[in-house]
Amino acid sequence: MSWFIRFNKPFDVLPQFTDRANAETPRSTLSDFIDLPGVYPAGRLDRDSEGLMLLTDNGRLQAQISDPKHKMPKTYWVQVEGSPDTAALKALRDGIDLKDGPTRPAKARLMDEPEDLWPRNPPIRVRQTVPDSWIELTLREGRNRQVRRMTAAVGHPTLRLIRARIGDYTLEGLAPGQWDSLTAPVLDSAPKRKRDRRPRR
Repeated sequence: MSWFIRFNKPFDVLPQFTDRANAETPRSTLSDFIDLPGVYPAGRLDRDSEGLMLLTDNGRLQAQISDPKHKMPKTYWVQVEGSPDTAALKALRDGIDLKDGPTRPAKARLMDEPEDLWPRNPPIRVRQTVPDSWIELTLREGRNRQVRRMTAAVGHPTLRLIRARIGDYTLEGLAPGQWDSLTAPVLDSAPKRKRDRRPRR
């Protein structure tokens, strides 16, 4: 049996099964929540981010989900400092010039705080004199800490970051720290081998 699961990663959990860098004081990892042998993440999610991860024990499936050429969109709920205006949202949609180059066009809109949102532990730091807002941001690329860098570039630092969707898969019905099994998608066909056109002897 091949495993394909979704997991709601809590805040402050490493997106891997071991913490070799801190053997004496190990940090929380996926192994604290998932007890399936042989599964590994199809993509990453930063330690200080929360939300949806997909995991599998099928190497081809893992590569297909992670490969940027498949352009599987990822949607994030982003709590930011301040109140983004029309110009800030347009900049996020059009692309931001980051140090590693411009980002691809994205979808960005203001949203209400997600319904039934679980409390974060520890809570975010809130400044009483500065409002906060929520943005729904959908990307088709995955650079290092990209969402945080994008919102900071338009003047609205990220306070909390939750990945809500990867392609057709969502967090719906999944509490933090929980996982469940999914029906694996059909894999792309293996590339056809080129025929040997040399004359036969």
